[in-house]
Amino acid sequence: MKNKKISFMDHLEYYFNIYLPTVKGLSKSTIVSYKAAFRILMEFLYTVKGIPSDKVEFNTFDDKLIMEFLSWLETERSCSVSTRNQRLSAIATFSIYAQNRDFGSAVTFRNCVLKVPKKKVPRKGRSSFTRDEVRTLFELPDSSNEIGLRDKTLLCFMYASGTRAQEVCDLTVGDIQFYPDRAGINIHGKGQKVRRIGIPCDASNMLKKYIEHRRIINDTGRHVFSSQTHEKMSVACIEEIYSKYIDKAKLEYPEMLRYSYTPHSMRHTTATHMLEAGVPLIVVKNLLGHVSLQTTQIYTEITQDTMNKQLKSWNDKWFLKDNSHFENTNGKSNIPEFLR
Repeated sequence: MKNKKISFMDHLEYYFNIYLPTVKGLSKSTIVSYKAAFRILMEFLYTVKGIPSDKVEFNTFDDKLIMEFLSWLETERSCSVSTRNQRLSAIATFSIYAQNRDFGSAVTFRNCVLKVPKKKVPRKGRSSFTRDEVRTLFELPDSSNEIGLRDKTLLCFMYASGTRAQEVCDLTVGDIQFYPDRAGINIHGKGQKVRRIGIPCDASNMLKKYIEHRRIINDTGRHVFSSQTHEKMSVACIEEIYSKYIDKAKLEYPEMLRYSYTPHSMRHTTATHMLEAGVPLIVVKNLLGHVSLQTTQIYTEITQDTMNKQLKSWNDKWFLKDNSHFENTNGKSNIPEFLR
C-alpha cells in the first residue's frame, strides 16, 4: 500500500503547529508574524488568482507568481519595502523546511523562492536621539504623579539597558537583583533567549525606588511596568508613551527631534552613545543580545557632531601646519602631475 502524499497545506499546518513552537522553540510573536505572511499570501491567491487555499500545492508557485505577490503587497496593500522583505523571508524559511522533508515535491518551490531577491530598503534618516534630546525627554514626565513617575523610570531604564519594547513589557521583579553599585537583570529576548545585563548605579537606584513605590519589591512574579488597565504593559502602550513625549518635546523645543522616532530609537541611541564613548563593539553586542557582531555594526554610525570633533582633533594633531617643504626653489616637483 502506497503512503498517502502529504499536501502543501499538511506541511504548512505541521510547520506552524508543531515545528516552529516545539522543535525550533520560536516565540509566539515570531510565529504570529510568519502566519500573517501566509494568511496574506492565501488572500492574494484567492482574490487575485482565483485559487482557493485547499487547491494550493507546491507546483502552484513559480518565481513570477511570488514576485507578483510581493508587488501586490506594495501597490495594493501599501506595504513598505521592509514589510515586503519580511513576507519573502517567511516564505523562504518555510521553503527550506519543506524541501528538507519532502524534497521531491518541494524542491521546485524552493528553487522558485531562491530566484526572488530581496528589495533594497531605502536609507532612512537618523533615528537615534542626541544627548541633549535624551536629557530633554527625561525632564518632560511629571514624576509627582503615578503616570509621570512610571514614564520617567521607563525612559531612563530603556536608555540604560538598551532593551527592546517587548523585553521591557516582559520584565518582572524577579528578573532583577539589586547591588549597592548596580543592578543585574535577566532580559528575556528574541527566541526565548535570556541574557544577563547590568545597569549603572543611577538607573538602578531609580528603578529600585520605583518598584518600592509600587510596593511590589517582594512580588517576584509582578511585572515592573504596568498600564492603567493591565498588570502587564503592551508594546502599543510603550509606543504611545514615546509618541506623547516626543510630540511634547517638538512643541516645546522645535529645534530638536526633527526625525521620526519609535521606542526602538532609544535602543539605537544607547548603542550609538556607548560606541561613541569608546565601549568595545563586543560589549555592546552582548548588552543588546545580538547573535553576531555584524548585526551590532548597524549602530556604528556616529552623530555628525561627534564625527566633526574627532576629525578636527585628528587634523590638528597629524596634519602638517606648513607645507612649504614640498615646494622646490627651482620650480620643479618630485610629485607626478597626476597625483597633484
